[in-house]
This record gives sequence, structure tokens and C-alpha cells, in this order.
Amino acid sequence: MTRFSATAEGVAKRLRDGMVGGVLSFPLTSFREDGGLDLEAYRAYLSAQLDSAPGAVFPACGTGEFFSLDEDEYRSVVGATVEIADGRLPVVAGIGYGWAQALRFARIAEEAGADAALVLPHYLVAAPQDGLVEQLRRIASGTSLPLIAYQRGQVAFTADSLRRIAEIPTVIGLKDGHSDLDRLQRLTLAAPDGFLFFNGASTAEIQARAYATVGVPAYSSAVHAFAPEIANAFFAALRDGDDAGVIKLLRDFYVPLVELRDRVPGYAVSLVKAAARLRGLPVGPVRAPLTDPGPEELDALAQVLDDGLKVVGAVRRSD
Repeated sequence: MTRFSATAEGVAKRLRDGMVGGVLSFPLTSFREDGGLDLEAYRAYLSAQLDSAPGAVFPACGTGEFFSLDEDEYRSVVGATVEIADGRLPVVAGIGYGWAQALRFARIAEEAGADAALVLPHYLVAAPQDGLVEQLRRIASGTSLPLIAYQRGQVAFTADSLRRIAEIPTVIGLKDGHSDLDRLQRLTLAAPDGFLFFNGASTAEIQARAYATVGVPAYSSAVHAFAPEIANAFFAALRDGDDAGVIKLLRDFYVPLVELRDRVPGYAVSLVKAAARLRGLPVGPVRAPLTDPGPEELDALAQVLDDGLKVVGAVRRSD
């Protein structure tokens, strides 16, 4: 028996069902060359993304450059996502900063029709466990949206804190970006029945098998943002126990992608956006403080992308 509110339990069930059938999609946000939001391009891009049948969609999160959006842009992105998703799958919007600002974003997402919110790590300062718990309590007290906590960077919950946030009726899950499997196992064992866990490591497929061994098979896929054919093929191979298929995709695509990603800070987003542009997707550049890759890295990225698409029998561009 969970401690979720009725609304939160309904959203948790939809997410639970979705995670069985597909990866969690974290779409890019489309910008023009002058840095402005390109909402029509985003609509076109997102429509194609959702045709690839992800388990849920998480707009305006890390891959979607939440940290670069003002409130009006955020409202437009979340609203467009809700409209295009049209109830087919859950929409979980990113929120963040301190609890007061996170609540402003949560209320915008709620008004726009989002199903839940992912609480991104707070800004700048380290905080004690009591403060991490109180941050979620404050946010939960001001919105009816179900919440998923995200531990990454300066946010890391202990097992005791996990029990405490799980008692908040609208906190339904935890996304983990630390990849400390010993700690994560302790958290999963401390959680009540029905509490959701997600693998949120950068290029999560690299560690998907390891996460599954501690009871966390669901994961977010940045690769889905530019190559859903590859992301879906990996998901199917992992689900079906096709070890040879998993290893081939890891060796021929995911590991080379990660080695390229690790060259420059911020490339976990910048390379994803560059790969989407290589496929002709209307996403535009990243916003500062991120930087787009240079010609040499773009050439290397194109080769990695072509190698991955070859494994799954796809091509970079259809035109």
C-alpha cells in the first residue's frame, strides 16, 4: 500500500505502465540562431519524437535546457507539449531552483496541464538532509502536481530522508543521477511499495544493466532526443534479454558517444542537440553558457551517429 494521494497514484500508475513499454523521453527545446525560442519548430520536433512511442515525456528538463528558459518560454514549451501529447502519455515538466521559484514553475506547469513535475537539483549551495526534505515539503504544499525528486550534483538523499519524502502524499518517485549503486540499493529497500525509481545517469544506457540489478530498470534516454531508432532498439534488446544486441550497441555506439561527450563540460546536452541537427531536426543551437561543438567534433559525432544507425538498419537523413 502506497501513501500517495489518489491523483498521485493515478499518475504513478500511468508512469509505471509507460516505463514497461518504452524509454523516458527528454526532448530538446528549439531555439533560433538569435537565441529566441522557436515554438513552431519545437512543435514539429516534438510531434516526431512522440511518434516513436516513448513511455513518458519530460519537457523543459536538463536536456531541454530548463536552466535557460524564462517563465513565459517555459509556459509555452510545457503547454505545447501537453497539447501535442494529447493525453497519450504522461507529461512531466521540469521545475527547479529554490522552493519559492520551483513553486512558480510548478504552478505554471499545473495551469498548462502537465501531469507531474520533476524537481531538478536546487541552485548552487550544498544542503543538509533536513533541508532537502523541507525543500520538497514546501513545493508539495503549494501545488497539487505529483512530484519526482531528482538527486544529482549537490542533492543526495539518505535512506532515512527517502523514507521521509516518501511520506509526502504527492512525492511519487526519485530519479538518480549519481550512479552510486550501493547507495541506490539502500534507497530502493527503504522506499514504500509503489515508489518509482528512474536511472537518470548521463547517457543512461551505459549503466542500464547495472541499475536493473538493484531494481531500477527504467531510464531516461537522451539518445531518444535525436535517434529514437537506436534508443528503442537498445530498450528492446535489454528488455528481451538480447545480450549480444545490447553489447553491440554499447560497443559500436554508446561508448564512443560517451567518450566524445566527456571531452567538454556541457556536451551531455550540446552533443545531443548537434546530433539532432545532423539529422535535420529543427532544434537550433544551445544557449549560453553551453557551447555548440566545433567542426572536428561534429565530424566525429557524425561518424558515431552513422555507426549507431547502421547497427539498427537506419540512416542519418532520409532526404
